[in-house]
Amino acid sequence: MKIFVLAPREDWICDRQAQEWNTANPSTYTDSPLNADVIWLLAGWCWNQIPSQILSSKKVVLTVHHVVPEKFGPEKISEFKYRDNFIDAYHVPNKTTHDHIKNYTKKPIFIIPFWFDSSVWNQIDKKSSRKELEIREDEFIIGSFQRDTEGNSGLPKLEKGPDLFCDLMQKIKNEAIIQKPRVLLGGWRRSYVIERLNRIGMNYTYLELVPISVIKKMYASCDLYVVSSRYEGGPQAILEASAMKVPIISRDVGIAKSILSPNCIMDIPVEFSIPTLEDVEKNYESVLKHEIHNLKSKFIEMFEAV
Repeated sequence: MKIFVLAPREDWICDRQAQEWNTANPSTYTDSPLNADVIWLLAGWCWNQIPSQILSSKKVVLTVHHVVPEKFGPEKISEFKYRDNFIDAYHVPNKTTHDHIKNYTKKPIFIIPFWFDSSVWNQIDKKSSRKELEIREDEFIIGSFQRDTEGNSGLPKLEKGPDLFCDLMQKIKNEAIIQKPRVLLGGWRRSYVIERLNRIGMNYTYLELVPISVIKKMYASCDLYVVSSRYEGGPQAILEASAMKVPIISRDVGIAKSILSPNCIMDIPVEFSIPTLEDVEKNYESVLKHEIHNLKSKFIEMFEAV
């Protein structure tokens, strides 16, 4: 069985996932949809990059990472239903996404969470990581490595919860909950959060589009990572932070409940506490089942079923 994986070529998460899958599964790899038995539309929004004649002649699996109900209006529904004609099965990373799209298709829907690569995401030294990134040892570092702005508009991408993240940062600063806090930002389109942090006088460091080797040091430098999203497919940060034994808190989105200790799932910004070492260890033990070599058989089973 040969699988062609459609990546978005955006130099972001889905591109990395496609590369990791192909590397971990060389026997199924093909770089041509014409030579594939199964076309995996990992970047579902790019589906029409493959001619409909090819899609019609192949078995096609489309991944829907997450759905934002407020944005899933008549135009999106119409596009979904038209595209559904070319799809044999859907893959979703969590039950919330499944429960939404099941209303618009009769095709099979497989719920399989995404993976992490333990050769990349593993624990490294915090002190040396901070030294390389020129971060002071006496500061409490709060991480957030994702986009938060709608295109170039400057408006917040509300499904990612940048407003909730900033509300929490304001609470931390106003109530002096943490001594010497500093936000460590990664990813692109962070203008909304930067503007809010400047407004409240919160210290921050912004490393925009950096290689994985630097992102890894950013995670290692964190005393806390925060997922404030309203909707998520993953996010990958839950897998990566847990695998690196970085304290993380998250709203109840995506795969949070399947990996994180209940003490790490909070109604941000209303609830806030720092995970204990016991919580961090629980997250680590739980995330191991999501390592790519432990999880890939479930994806293969899906493709074989299709």
